Amino acid sequence: MNIIIAGKSHIQYAKQISELIASSAQVRGTGIARRTPEYIVSKIENKNAVIALDGDVFAGFCYIEVWGHSKYVAHSGLIVAPEYRGKGLAKAIKTKIFEYSREIYPDAKVFGITTGLPVMKINYELGYKPVTFSELTDDPDFWKGCQTCKNYDVLSRTDHKMCLCTGMLNDPQADAEEKTYDNAVMNRLNKIKQSLFLNKKKA
Repeated sequence: MNIIIAGKSHIQYAKQISELIASSAQVRGTGIARRTPEYIVSKIENKNAVIALDGDVFAGFCYIEVWGHSKYVAHSGLIVAPEYRGKGLAKAIKTKIFEYSREIYPDAKVFGITTGLPVMKINYELGYKPVTFSELTDDPDFWKGCQTCKNYDVLSRTDHKMCLCTGMLNDPQADAEEKTYDNAVMNRLNKIKQSLFLNKKKA
């Protein structure tokens, strides 16, 4: 299995990807149902997508969306062809695109909204944390993308504050601050231990 950054040679799979995203959303009964082949092509041409291929056979796909002047990044359209499901491919694709987005948008907060427990589990393992929708991008174009979801009326009635989806966020700045805090605490504890040990030796 080859998981790579999608390029122009992969445009041939755009219609298949679009149809698979739509059919999968229909089966789940939730989620964003439509991503046109033209939209998929734009993501491939801008090198904002990852594709999984088994030789020349399409196996999976995911793309990057950028919001709020690159302050936020979302991974969308994660899909695995039916014959390749249950083999860990979704996690491999998600990990690849997560690492790739960290490389090209190092300061962006990475977020997602999903109703799928498997995706939530993958996100959690990548360091995402559940958050309220108020902590996600306020870019209206992002929320317009939810209009094709059958649950959009819930989102509209709550003024974009909640829906059936769970919001998840990975904030590199928060992670850095947490690590700095943890290191400071550990250093202080070590100094206290050293001081106690020296006082004990002197006694």
